[in-house]
Amino acid sequence: MSAASIETTTPTVPAMRAHAIHAGYPGVPVLHGVSLQVLSGEMLAIVGPNGAGKSTLLKVLNGSMIPTGGTVELFGKSIVSIPRRDLARTIASVGQENAVAFRFTVLEIVLMGRAPHLGAFHFESPHDLEIASSALDRFGLLHLAGRHIQELSGGERKRVFLARALAQQPRVALLDEPTAFLDLKHVAEILARFRELCVDAAMAVVATMHDLNAAALYADRVLLLKDGATVAYGTPAEVLTADHLQRVYETDVYVGRNPSTGALMILPAAIAAPTRNFAD
Repeated sequence: MSAASIETTTPTVPAMRAHAIHAGYPGVPVLHGVSLQVLSGEMLAIVGPNGAGKSTLLKVLNGSMIPTGGTVELFGKSIVSIPRRDLARTIASVGQENAVAFRFTVLEIVLMGRAPHLGAFHFESPHDLEIASSALDRFGLLHLAGRHIQELSGGERKRVFLARALAQQPRVALLDEPTAFLDLKHVAEILARFRELCVDAAMAVVATMHDLNAAALYADRVLLLKDGATVAYGTPAEVLTADHLQRVYETDVYVGRNPSTGALMILPAAIAAPTRNFAD
């Protein structure tokens, strides 16, 4: 099976679908019957408090953790039936932490994203270099291409690994807290870039997020988890309600509208109190 056969099996099927997922660690169940689907060209945000099971769910989706119950499909095919090399060509995963033991340069790290597309003992071609350079440019990293990864800030390192994922040219991107360590400018830029990839390249993006306002602004659909179970799943407006969020985060929450953009705006109720007259 090739990556192309995965992509084009049936254009109307979801890029990724998970049904009734149960998973966890020895003696520690984490996920309890979670289901989701994401279409090509769509961004799904997975939100919830610490310990809700968000990172564990991504591990199940990328095939690195076998669920104890339920199924995961990639373009209509069971993920367990797809060869690892084809998975690597189709799914790119970026974890919260990305340790690098050796002094690789930024360009070398991003070129590693081309590995699934190279044959055994093959070196990167000028075409691979062009793809890596384009990924660096998209994330504003070209000027750092020759720097060693250990010399970068946490936010810069995060952007490097996102660029490596992009260099894979995946059809599905699984991102665990992609905006962690980033300032406001780069949070907006990173999410805008992946939003563009959804539209321009029909990429399906699944991202865990703590920033509920970012999820409301950029995601097509939202999965809200608590204690490994689904509380709500649907559009941001359907999921990110005061009732749902108060139930999950166990604190008073204000949900209104940004007066400038009309986007959902989520704040702790005490902070939001002075804005109540105009946020709606």
